Amino acid sequence: MATQARVIWDERFTGYNFGDGHPMSPVRLDLTVRLCRELGLLDLPGVEVVVPDLASDELLETVHDPAYVAAVRAASEHPERADVERGLGTEDDPAFVGMHEVTARIAGGTVDVARAVWEGSAEHGVNFCGGLHHAMADHASGFCIYNDVAVGIQWLLDHGAEKVAYVDVDVHHGDGVERIFWNDPRVLTISLHESGRLLFPGTGFPGDCGGPDARGSAANVALPPGTGDAAWLRAFHAVVPALLRAFRPDVLVTQQGCDSHYSDPLAHLALSIDAQRTSYDSLHALAHEVCEGRWVALGGGGYEVVDVVPRAWAHLTAIAAHQPIPLESDVPAGWREHVLQLYGRHAPLRMGDGVAEGGRMWWRSWEVGYNPEDAVDHAVMATREAVFPSHGLDMFFD
Repeated sequence: MATQARVIWDERFTGYNFGDGHPMSPVRLDLTVRLCRELGLLDLPGVEVVVPDLASDELLETVHDPAYVAAVRAASEHPERADVERGLGTEDDPAFVGMHEVTARIAGGTVDVARAVWEGSAEHGVNFCGGLHHAMADHASGFCIYNDVAVGIQWLLDHGAEKVAYVDVDVHHGDGVERIFWNDPRVLTISLHESGRLLFPGTGFPGDCGGPDARGSAANVALPPGTGDAAWLRAFHAVVPALLRAFRPDVLVTQQGCDSHYSDPLAHLALSIDAQRTSYDSLHALAHEVCEGRWVALGGGGYEVVDVVPRAWAHLTAIAAHQPIPLESDVPAGWREHVLQLYGRHAPLRMGDGVAEGGRMWWRSWEVGYNPEDAVDHAVMATREAVFPSHGLDMFFD
């Protein structure tokens, strides 16, 4: 019998550490796994926790240039000599001792759950330490060294998957994954993010919809700053389900960066935990609908490391385990005490932000009509106009 959820964890992942003051604090991973344990998620009968192997150079080089892998290895041994031209040793991606090993292990974790899902030993796979979607084939970018997402997707393609869909709900455009598969019609990438006109990486516009041999294989919903729960969920449901149903992937890979939260310090969207969890529920349901439940769920960005990241990814893990946690549930007292003792701050009392009504979020369905005066509707329609016809979909009604 297949494991319900295969979860990747290794204490060594906290070694993905760019140093004091960097937004990508390893604290967020430690607090997430502690919260999952306090909630009993990792002890459920259907949950298997796995320590992954490092991805080999051969595996990394299925998407990364060999010269770049060599540069990461060199910077990992001698950070002071990091190749800045390849994005290493920069303010965003400082080099540190052991950098190659920890990020190669993260990539190994994503490949591990992709393999388990594809071969049928697990229905769902979770690597909330992964989702490093900005790394390019030949350089580091945006706090990301190796692109574990792309390595996992390429493994699936190399081992028999004919079509893989990737949905990215991080507040930043999933540019690295999109670029690596830009001209590959076997991979559909969908990214919902704050508009690149105002936010890193400055890409991901509606007209960016795939290379000459793969038109319609990239879908970008570029949302205005300040977009909140109802509008974001309307945008998500106006684009993602229809494209996944039309594409019919063999596997669904998703990136759950939670930096779209209203308290995240690096961006300007205004989602609650309640809305983020709703999108995870929807992606889970879509995996069962379109690809027999084969779902690889990854982490990503998220820089409110106490109030947001642990709750968001605990919800993700619980959904993958088929044991969802009600939003009104108490945050375990032991975890809150740990936060208070170590960080001198009070953690949230509940697993949600108190926004959902009776545990449910509400949004206007696209079927009720398009409002061209609404900035979010305008963004959604631009995406549908650019991409839907390539999939035989009607930009107004599907």
